[in-house]
Amino acid sequence: MTPFGFTSTASEVLAGVELAGQRALVTGATSGVGVETARALAAAGAEVVLGVRNVDAGKQTATAIGNENVSVARLDLADLASVRSFVADWDGPLHMLVNNAGIMAVPELTRTPEGHELQFAVNFLGHFALTVGLHDALAAAGGARIVSLSSNAHQFGPPVFDDLDWIYRPYHPIGAYADSKTATALLAVEATRRWSDEGIFANAVHPGAIATNLQQHTGGLRTPVERRKTVEQGAATSVLAAASPLLDGIGGRYFEDCNEAEVLTGAPVMFGGGVAPFALDPANAVRLWDLATGFIS
Repeated sequence: MTPFGFTSTASEVLAGVELAGQRALVTGATSGVGVETARALAAAGAEVVLGVRNVDAGKQTATAIGNENVSVARLDLADLASVRSFVADWDGPLHMLVNNAGIMAVPELTRTPEGHELQFAVNFLGHFALTVGLHDALAAAGGARIVSLSSNAHQFGPPVFDDLDWIYRPYHPIGAYADSKTATALLAVEATRRWSDEGIFANAVHPGAIATNLQQHTGGLRTPVERRKTVEQGAATSVLAAASPLLDGIGGRYFEDCNEAEVLTGAPVMFGGGVAPFALDPANAVRLWDLATGFIS
């Protein structure tokens, strides 16, 4: 538990935290929570790279942030060749990797050039390839953090390991999103198990319900008003996991509202909190990692 909560902002979480000399990569930082995450980390002194699909939009974001510590690089998470190119171009240590980019509720079944369902590919598989590809840079930091953005929607997506790409099941836009967000949580579990001896710790975070471009396919935010956050509040849990000394040596967990979430013991409730046991299960995490390794090799 931390002193922060539902209404805390990213700036409040990082008050007094000095990040000079540290490097951060934030994916999908052209709108919403990603922009505020990048802004808060840069304001605390970090050198921040925006990994974005649209470089022009990324440059506009960097200009709007108005901090010379912010730069832009092209990264298309739906294209594994783009991920490989980004990794090959990376030089030096990486202290904070914020796997922030995401898409939600794509109406029609859509596949990437490699044949993967689009939400699984962008939300999880591209980030998995990025994380694994940047392992040496993370290890070189001498104490790195990985932040894996999940969602409370994961509660409705227990792993279906034999059909991660919706080949055999009738496609369901929210179901595919839920599956991908369970996968992002499991990434944090297994990355911590494999790499904590190297000083690398990963956690999953649910930023909360924030009105952003993420809801472009859902007709807008459906969450009750009292459960909604601003982008400044939504980025708070991400920067907590990325940079707060309160989480030194902590990994493999799921955070929401700036605190570790309770593990659900019953059926999930729509718009409710907590983390499903299957999203923290070590066996699920190992199996997904092994399957994903095959997908990207």
